[in-house]
Amino acid sequence: MIPKDPVMLLSYVNTQLRDFYPDLACFCRDKGIETEELVEKLRSIDYEYDEKTNRFV
Repeated sequence: MIPKDPVMLLSYVNTQLRDFYPDLACFCRDKGIETEELVEKLRSIDYEYDEKTNRFV
């Protein structure tokens, strides 16, 4: 289950990206979530996805 709280979501997503997924698209596809919804939720706490590091910063 994916956390609803944005701060917990940030930690969860970055850990998943670091340990299991080569990019955000693969993570979202595997988890069955919309990429843009995830990006917007994390943008609400001032985090953006960085493709070079494959994490939200």
